[in-house]
Amino acid sequence: MLNCRRIIRRIQTVYYFIAGHWVARIHGYGRTYLTGRWFSGRYGGIAAPGWRWIVVSRRGCRKLGVNLDVPWPVSPRQSVVGPGNIHFHPDDLNNFQSSGCYFQGIGPITIGRGTYIAPNVGIITSNHVVGDLDSHEPPQSVTIGEECWIGMNAVILPGVKLGSRTVVAAGAVVTTGFPSGYCVVGGVPAKVLRTIDP
Repeated sequence: MLNCRRIIRRIQTVYYFIAGHWVARIHGYGRTYLTGRWFSGRYGGIAAPGWRWIVVSRRGCRKLGVNLDVPWPVSPRQSVVGPGNIHFHPDDLNNFQSSGCYFQGIGPITIGRGTYIAPNVGIITSNHVVGDLDSHEPPQSVTIGEECWIGMNAVILPGVKLGSRTVVAAGAVVTTGFPSGYCVVGGVPAKVLRTIDP
């Protein structure tokens, strides 16, 4: 029984590796996004999880008709608007595999290397115009520094800049920037709860 499971796992691994290459080529996934740690290095080779992400996420996105213009593997349980305005390191592709996140790239979103984004996080670059909800305010960029941690259900609003090593508590609404970083912020609206030693 144990040997059968091992054989099935190896067959699945080979399938995802081959199918992942094929799907990436057919759907024009950018090569840059297929070079990070999820495809090479520690997790690399034929068993790298990135190949499975490509196959599973594309299947789900096609079935639901979502995220079809995104040039990297993204969960169908996320919403990515304006992927051309979203910049991140390929090592952080894992941030696009969890559920419930909303990346609104009407304006630029920059996510620093080593940042972790929990499920159900919203990153917003443009709000609706009060009094005319069919329109949006001019977009403002959102910048998240390196090695940040954005907790579950947090919302980051237009114009926010978070410095490196900023931790955003679960459920926080970040309305202003914390460009110095090295702090824990939380609450509605978010404020500094404590600092972090560099």
